[in-house]
Amino acid sequence: MKLNSARQAWHDAYYQPWDSVMTHVLEMAQLEASVQKTEKQRGTGHAMHQALAGRVQIAIATLPGYIQAFGHWMYSPLSFVDHKETAEAAVALFAYDRHGRMTAKKAERAKYVAAGVLHRYRRMHQGGQSSMADPLLSPEAFRAWLDEEYGVRLSSEQWSREWGAFIQHCFDVCNDLDKQALAPVAAVIGEMKEAA
Repeated sequence: MKLNSARQAWHDAYYQPWDSVMTHVLEMAQLEASVQKTEKQRGTGHAMHQALAGRVQIAIATLPGYIQAFGHWMYSPLSFVDHKETAEAAVALFAYDRHGRMTAKKAERAKYVAAGVLHRYRRMHQGGQSSMADPLLSPEAFRAWLDEEYGVRLSSEQWSREWGAFIQHCFDVCNDLDKQALAPVAAVIGEMKEAA
């Protein structure tokens, strides 16, 4: 397990570096029989990985559920749709609170816009170094993606006035949730590096 960044540590804490757990099932399906094999040797490297992963997982467990879900959706190799939905709901709720009042029709569409911003934010931060370009930078590309993904059509008229501030609030919320999620992991990494 590498301790280069909190994002990478989050990923590695849930990543199992040996063969897939499905390997056995696939082998049974191919051979139509179960074959007994000697267990793999688990060396010192594996034990170290598990010990470090445990420390990181304990730090993650201290976070509130919605922040854990955000972090899992962003960085965990074991992220699930539940994590995605919880993260999208958190982004939408906090962005709505920052933005202020809006009509019921706009609020219904705003949750899809928030989901789209979370998708953009995740794609921009994949790889752990936050160096990827925004995949839906132009309003046209973003609107087309929302239509394709969710069937939500947004008008291009007055785009900046209608959605610009809300989209910025969504990005700000994603950034805040990201910082909150990574803070305890970064603290654990700092402690481990200091101890080494």
